[in-house]
Amino acid sequence: MSAAVERAFWVAAPGRGEIRTAAARRPGAGEVAVRALASGISRGTESLVFRGAVPQSQHEVMRCPFQEGVFPAPVKYGYAMTGETEDGARVFCLHPHQDRFVLPRDAVVPIPDAVPDMRAVMAANMETAVNALWDAPPRIGDRVAVVGGGVVGCFVAALAARHPAARVELIDLNPRRKAIAATLGAGFTLPDAATPDADLVFHASGTGGGLATALRLAAFEATVLDLSWYGDAPVSVPLGENFHSRRLVLRASQVGHVAQSRRANRSRRDRLALALELLSDPVFDCLLTGMSRFEDLPNTMARLVADPSDTLCHVVTYR
Repeated sequence: MSAAVERAFWVAAPGRGEIRTAAARRPGAGEVAVRALASGISRGTESLVFRGAVPQSQHEVMRCPFQEGVFPAPVKYGYAMTGETEDGARVFCLHPHQDRFVLPRDAVVPIPDAVPDMRAVMAANMETAVNALWDAPPRIGDRVAVVGGGVVGCFVAALAARHPAARVELIDLNPRRKAIAATLGAGFTLPDAATPDADLVFHASGTGGGLATALRLAAFEATVLDLSWYGDAPVSVPLGENFHSRRLVLRASQVGHVAQSRRANRSRRDRLALALELLSDPVFDCLLTGMSRFEDLPNTMARLVADPSDTLCHVVTYR
């Protein structure tokens, strides 16, 4: 690659993004040059970053690989990139939105031939779902509730529904998620009509109300696994209702570490490779709900944060 400059999306100030240019460099020993094909907007986390809502206490914890700058701004952030190396290999990497860049060779993972570029941008979301099911795997015949029908919640519901005899219910405030749930092999309901006494509950709505729903639906001695990140928003948890009498377990699941049950024999790279393999199923194309050009990303990000509408995974294209 001979480009003299590389372009990247930066949060210049809370609520304002811009495309910045920098001098490109050639790869050194053990490195590889990558030309971007598509990247995905992780709407929940990136909305918090765009709004400047990362708590001071989490500035180091929430750094993404190859991030530049610091929270709240200016900062270059993102972690769902598919690209092409100089020898034509398609790869996925955890890198911010940028048209060209150089990475250590071990920071890129090959994309299986069966996975198209746009579907591959969801690998980081699928990896989060894989880690969640390693943290709290369903058992045969379990009643499973998934609260929150974003991309991660949909992936969790789809993977849980593949367990033998599992009855999986995706719960969301948006009734239009019903068709997506059916495509993924799960049931669907609005929160007020959700089936109680779930053996296992995954919470992925990112809201205190969703967490309250998750706790309400859990059966005696069930586990509620919280995948949400709330940024700097305080969350009220109703621990004075059924939490103690039902002996519930409330656990956090976070993708920064491989789940303890697999940590001894699976690396992060192994987990990401598995996520990409799972994306070979074209059923997951139903989660791709928008597309725009890289050059438009400052306006696109502002629009998605202000009014996400029915957006699940929004793809940024570079050609």
